[in-house]
Amino acid sequence: MSAPATSSATNVFGSGSYSTVLKKVDSVTTSSLPVPPPKPLLIATPSEKGEFPLLVFLHGYLLYNSFYSQLLQHVASYGFIVIAPQLYTVAGPDATDEIKSTAAITNWLSNGALQALLPLDVKPNLSKLGLAGHSRGGKVAFALALQKAMTTLKFTALIGVDPVDGMDKGKQTPPPVLTYVPHSFNLDMAVMVIGSGLGEVKRNPLFPPCAPKGVNHEDFFKECKKPACHFVAKDYGHLDMLDDDTKGIRGRSSYCLCKNGKAREPMRRFVGGVIVAFMKAYLNGDNTDLIAIRDGHETAPVELKTVEFLD
Repeated sequence: MSAPATSSATNVFGSGSYSTVLKKVDSVTTSSLPVPPPKPLLIATPSEKGEFPLLVFLHGYLLYNSFYSQLLQHVASYGFIVIAPQLYTVAGPDATDEIKSTAAITNWLSNGALQALLPLDVKPNLSKLGLAGHSRGGKVAFALALQKAMTTLKFTALIGVDPVDGMDKGKQTPPPVLTYVPHSFNLDMAVMVIGSGLGEVKRNPLFPPCAPKGVNHEDFFKECKKPACHFVAKDYGHLDMLDDDTKGIRGRSSYCLCKNGKAREPMRRFVGGVIVAFMKAYLNGDNTDLIAIRDGHETAPVELKTVEFLD
């Protein structure tokens, strides 16, 4: 890893030292802001004074950004501002509009309008910007990082949380991201891919797996260049990093459509912890926690099936 170790490891799988604020921001049509965001936002931020790196986090297919509230607050408690747009409420197979919307939100960040939405004396550091996405949101994050739409700000870290590029190999949804050529992603940034061991397992015979082999985390990581890392939680499913209480029909379906682990809390703490460790390494220059997780010195709350690093 290129980022130097500069401090002792902490337990990133527990809550951080910052108290957090979770704020919902209305859409462009209802917002009273002088320069409203292109899409509704959910913002998790530290409440204490400081300048903090940013993470743009993209929700999964047909999910609400509010389903990630606990995960986003976990990350924010370590001194990061997390911006989670609601990219759509209904969508077809083509993710092109989501890529364009994420680019528009990134460009909106560059005009300084975010400052009005943050607590007093909390400032965003736009030179330290990460991009993450779950499921189809992971595909969108990779697509934007691969410049399928242009942004005025530069991302320096990319995270795919159980990313999915379609139904099966040869059945990618447009625009396809995977090329099936090893190390072919031309990404000028560090990458982390998180996978779920149960994501490729069917919940029942009537539905396909939520993260099928051939278009899932394994395939995304195979196309990454260094520096990159890959973690797979063995006995947890594709949606196990969501909140415990996801209300509504979509929330209830999140328990029915995908093969799940015994509880969401361990997987959520794991995903939050490795995101924090990765961002500390590549946005803050402190890789202590990431190395500790890699080497088994910082015990994860889930059993890991895979730990891979491209240094």
